[in-house]
Amino acid sequence: MITTRPHSETIIARIKREPKFARALYAEAVNCFLDGETAVGLSLLRDLVNAQITFKELARQTGLGEKSLHRMLGRHGNPTARNLGAIVRSIAEDLGVKPRVTVTA
Repeated sequence: MITTRPHSETIIARIKREPKFARALYAEAVNCFLDGETAVGLSLLRDLVNAQITFKELARQTGLGEKSLHRMLGRHGNPTARNLGAIVRSIAEDLGVKPRVTVTA
């Protein structure tokens, strides 16, 4: 019998193991928001928080409530632009990345 782990457990383990993968996942989350794939972007951010920061620490860093953060990054989350910016900024700081935008034709 083959035993498997849930997808999210596999992703979280890889984030913890490979900082380069975590940074790539962060970039993909931001790109998902820009492409209108909000649910996917929120899911990727949730995986990063679970693997790297914890919701408790993210709440401390952003000044937002822990339960509110869980709702915002949940499957049907709908964070305001201000709150999403605070979340994305905190995750970037935790990962040691400085986001920048480049425009291509």
